[in-house]
Amino acid sequence: MSTTYSIDTKAHPATAALFISDLHLSSDTPKTTAVFFQFLQQQAAHTRQLYLLGDIFEYWAGDDDLDDAFNRSIIDALKSLSREGIEIYWIAGNRDFLVGEKFAVESGLMRLPDPCVINVVAQQVLLTHGDAYCTDDVDYMKFRHQVRNPAWQSGFLAQSLAERKQIIAAMREGSRAAQREKSMAIMDVNQAVINNLFSQHQIGRIIHGHTHRPATHQHASGIRHVLPDWDLDHAPHRGGWLELDATGRFQQRAMA
Repeated sequence: MSTTYSIDTKAHPATAALFISDLHLSSDTPKTTAVFFQFLQQQAAHTRQLYLLGDIFEYWAGDDDLDDAFNRSIIDALKSLSREGIEIYWIAGNRDFLVGEKFAVESGLMRLPDPCVINVVAQQVLLTHGDAYCTDDVDYMKFRHQVRNPAWQSGFLAQSLAERKQIIAAMREGSRAAQREKSMAIMDVNQAVINNLFSQHQIGRIIHGHTHRPATHQHASGIRHVLPDWDLDHAPHRGGWLELDATGRFQQRAMA
């Protein structure tokens, strides 16, 4: 029997922007995917801007996989939203950093660099996936440096799609094994690096995902919002988004 998850639609001021990350969508997460489609129809359709801050997909093997049935369903849903006049922006995560321009065009969205400072409702906000600032996790940072290298990516994308998916599956299993050996603290963002980010960019607010530790943190230089990951396929269920209303107020929203 299918399960329907309701979205919190309590009355609130007109929405200027929504921010989500870490949905880790795949054909293995049908309930999470269904809730994402529901979110696009019920929430995102009534905002001005939607920001996807990485790891929307569990993995992305390359833009030559656009016509996979599952991938196409996500692309079509985003394109439909874009056609309604909603501006959609994308920052790559550590799972879907190979998303390219062809995906962006077919989805009707704009790719942004990481980090990126935006001006929304007269506020300067820095957006990032967040993994670049988990600097205490030395092994991960070495891996990140390797796979973000254009030469590595070029060589990887030169392999067949089937070969790439096999490599990604092995990487994912290795990542899960490594995470079991690491503390939560070492996989979180480094506080000194975050404080430097506030100072370097002269901003008062940062929004990121990646850590799966949703919260709003008050720093000496500003506020940092950490977005939740989504999982409606396994207990305990979790998910949500950050909402910016037309008055400039940020609120964390959760699945009802």
